[in-house]
Amino acid sequence: MIFSTDMIYDLIRIVVFFSVVMGLVAYMTLMERRFLGFFQVRMGPNRVGPLGLLQPIADGIKLFFKEDMTVSHAQRFYFTLAPVISLVSVLVCFAVVPMSERFYVADISLAVLYVMAFSSLGVYGVLLGGWSSGNKYSLLGGMRGAAQMISYEIPLALSLVGVVVLAGSLSLTDIVKAQVGLWFIVKQPLGFLIFVVALSAETNRTPFDLLECENELVAGYQTEYSSMKFGLFYMAEYAHLLLASFLVTLLFLGGWNGPLLPALVWFGIKLFAVFFVFIWVRATFPRIRYDQLMMFSWKVLTPLAFLNLLITAAFVVLQT
Repeated sequence: MIFSTDMIYDLIRIVVFFSVVMGLVAYMTLMERRFLGFFQVRMGPNRVGPLGLLQPIADGIKLFFKEDMTVSHAQRFYFTLAPVISLVSVLVCFAVVPMSERFYVADISLAVLYVMAFSSLGVYGVLLGGWSSGNKYSLLGGMRGAAQMISYEIPLALSLVGVVVLAGSLSLTDIVKAQVGLWFIVKQPLGFLIFVVALSAETNRTPFDLLECENELVAGYQTEYSSMKFGLFYMAEYAHLLLASFLVTLLFLGGWNGPLLPALVWFGIKLFAVFFVFIWVRATFPRIRYDQLMMFSWKVLTPLAFLNLLITAAFVVLQT
């Protein structure tokens, strides 16, 4: 088979893009641990390499060489498949998420629907991992995850519709272009707040980390996992968090738009600012009760999301 120049170029772009994504996933763990150390008045990782910069590499090597155990009462095939589903379902989303007007893998017209569809599959990995472990605490964590993600996907999707209505497109590149001069966080402040809160629940971030809360469920759906199986779940969690930061930046903060600095620099500044807010929330707020979690979605966020959509639709109609 003869590879054309375009095919080789596309392959190089894919490798470079996903290398950047995986590098960000690895070093986001270090960034979070260092910032949590600052918030909690302790050092954080600082031993491996200068300023602890090699800590993510050391963590990866440790997980790779740890003994891989599968409990005797587990459903072995599904037990192994679950972390793979969790990681792959989020990594395929990055194929349509641009970092600049030229730096992306694919620019499709239905990118928003693509991301929503594939990112939602991550719950199957959580539920499957909890069930296949044969552990009652793991099963409860998986069931919590399924209920939580279904509940918060509704306000999440409704808050996205407001952005799509204003931009007139489902392409993430077109949505960024529509924010030249004025970001959607100004036009959609309520939609922005709903989106960020729902994303925190979707990515299992504090105060919504009911899937693996150790004081109730040991470690939730991850209880029986070890070695690289646990590592894949760990990578999937931070990959989801990175995707969430990407989406907030692209949908509400103007993406790579900004004066003077190159597009990738602006995108990076906004991306890490969003990620810092997620860390700040984790260091500040305690975990809420499960009944409060569900009530907040159905009785607060969902009605507000419908209200935001009605106001946005009326605004667009009156402008035309």
